[in-house]
Amino acid sequence: MQFLIFIIAYPLLWLISILPFQIFYWVSDIMYFVVYYIIGYRKKTVRENLKIALPHLTAKEHLAIEKKFYRHFCDMFMEMAKTMTMSAEEMSKRFKITNIELVREYEAKDKSIMLLASHYASWEWLLSFNIQLSYQGIAVYKKIANPYFDKLTRDIRSKYKTELVSTDKTIPLMANNNRKGILSVYGLASDQSPKRAQIAHWESFMGIETPVHIGPELLSKKYNLNVLFAKVKKVKRGYYEMTLIPITDDPKSLPNYEIIHRYIKEVEKQIYEAPEYYFWTHKRWKHHH
Repeated sequence: MQFLIFIIAYPLLWLISILPFQIFYWVSDIMYFVVYYIIGYRKKTVRENLKIALPHLTAKEHLAIEKKFYRHFCDMFMEMAKTMTMSAEEMSKRFKITNIELVREYEAKDKSIMLLASHYASWEWLLSFNIQLSYQGIAVYKKIANPYFDKLTRDIRSKYKTELVSTDKTIPLMANNNRKGILSVYGLASDQSPKRAQIAHWESFMGIETPVHIGPELLSKKYNLNVLFAKVKKVKRGYYEMTLIPITDDPKSLPNYEIIHRYIKEVEKQIYEAPEYYFWTHKRWKHHH
């Protein structure tokens, strides 16, 4: 059954990926109408999240953000498919890095990087970051249950010199790279909710005491990594800009949970600037005090 679903879906994704951008976004507009008005995909979750995270806004403002979010959500799904046939040159035009020289400085110092991202704007195209680096690019991801889609996802995301590594294999890989002196940039989107059994620390996120993942901080300290935040901005439809925000170049000097605290504050700033580009369909605040 999993293979059957895959062989039905794959040609459709490939056809989407070869569409000229103008037609491509027309298809996204149609998808938005179906997803938002007909299916109503996770609309209840999105509305609950907006009320929890942005209580200072009116119902009318929530609705405007909601509609903009679903338009962006459909664009992003389409853009993920687009990477199947998109050249590195085209990607570099559409996903720009404003201060790549910061990474060049770290490369010169022979230090690996922990790149903390969030589920905001385009975390899919962020993986093209490694086109411009000599580092080994590692993106940590959660394995997909369907093995055929899992392989497709890894193939798509690894197209731009990025190796996808499942969460359970991350720590052994980092230990191996550290031992062999392999300079790497480790990309993690750590703003989603940990499982209840894994909750070890809470932070105020959007004004709500919320459990957070502490793995990135522990690993940064263990391997003395430079920690950066990937601030991604949607410039216009189909175009993004990433600015690298330094969190620390000396993780061991910081008190416990300070790295995570700084990271969460950067994610908040991003959301407040343009909330329609955050991933509101995820139940981020299902555990909160």
